[in-house]
Amino acid sequence: MQNSLTGNSNRKSYVLSISIIGALFFIFGFVTWLNGILIPYLKIACELTNYQALFVAFAFYISYFVMALPSSWVLKKTGFKKGMMLGLWVMSIGTLIFIPAAMTRIYGLFLTGLFVMGTGLSILQTASNPYATILGPRESAAKRISILGICNKLAGAIAPVILAYYILHDGDAFVEKLGTLNEAARLAELDILAERVIGPYIIMTIILFLLGIGIRYSPLPEIEVENEEESKNNEISGRKNIFAFPHLLMGVIALFFYVGAEVIAGDTIIRYGISIGIEIAQAKAFTSYTLISMVAGYIIGIILIPKYISQRLALLSSGILGVLFTLAAVYTTGLTSVFFIAILGLANALVWPAIWPLAIHNLGSFIKTGSALLIMAIAGGALLPLIWGKLADAWGSQQAYLILIPSYLIIIYYAVWGYKLKTRN
Repeated sequence: MQNSLTGNSNRKSYVLSISIIGALFFIFGFVTWLNGILIPYLKIACELTNYQALFVAFAFYISYFVMALPSSWVLKKTGFKKGMMLGLWVMSIGTLIFIPAAMTRIYGLFLTGLFVMGTGLSILQTASNPYATILGPRESAAKRISILGICNKLAGAIAPVILAYYILHDGDAFVEKLGTLNEAARLAELDILAERVIGPYIIMTIILFLLGIGIRYSPLPEIEVENEEESKNNEISGRKNIFAFPHLLMGVIALFFYVGAEVIAGDTIIRYGISIGIEIAQAKAFTSYTLISMVAGYIIGIILIPKYISQRLALLSSGILGVLFTLAAVYTTGLTSVFFIAILGLANALVWPAIWPLAIHNLGSFIKTGSALLIMAIAGGALLPLIWGKLADAWGSQQAYLILIPSYLIIIYYAVWGYKLKTRN
């Protein structure tokens, strides 16, 4: 892989390339954080419990675990640019599945569409993330990743508001009306509610398909993947398998719990607000507040790291803030409690960019496998929200947030001790 492409291309080409990748990260965020509004929407339309509704997150994020290694194989066959086109087209198939799902109001079809969207996104992420490193000097890669993260989270802040405008603009009145109808009329109204999603998802299908064509013929340089045989002379090439790197394995565990915490904070906050009596008209914007606080975290990281604090210290601070904000969310009430869930985004923002460099340090020829394991850890976003949903049905939505405490304690452990675990032969 090239260390830098800026030496071989002019400033205009660099700006264009990074803008294209920034646009892709915007798409990642837009599609990913639609789940925040889909969860309460489908809970109403398909008459679900909290636990059942959280399968929205499960179906979407489990695809990363299933498809991380197959995505690498696909990219070896297609190349990175064709792979990104394929990823966008697979995502468009997922959005298209929402149309028959909405017409039949079958929850399983909605989940199938989400899984297919996540599959396409897994391919797209695996292909596009390396560009963040090679589109400029390696020493400034962290800053580029933070800037791309801002593109991602700004899209995440906008997405649920836009979709909510089309599908839950009258949510409070609709729910109140349902309670006054007989069974036949109630089912008819639910069918109409489900069909509201068709228009937005047709538009997304068209946009994703056209973007795939655009990426294929864009001026993005093709990534030259280094021959793995060249790593044989690495000082750690004597290690026999990936399990010889406990700092990586602990990093995978920490990332698993981090992604679960991030998804819980972003995808359950609307449902939580509704559960404590806040009107849907107000609660539907809550996911956006969480994402805005993540953007603030990225900006703080760009300013402070590494000039004032190290990435490891940023990770430790994030874990501590996560514990404090979670306790405040559980033991306060009303909008104050919602506020502390929203600013969990601030605690979460720097965890991903801080864990990655610590986890892949000194992997040598195992770096690709290590990266795939870290991508698979995104499955935390599939499993932990389900636990939140189960606890919410049993204990109540607010007490369910206690599931976040062990997640942040694991992040703290990794920042203090886990990253230093010695490599074994």
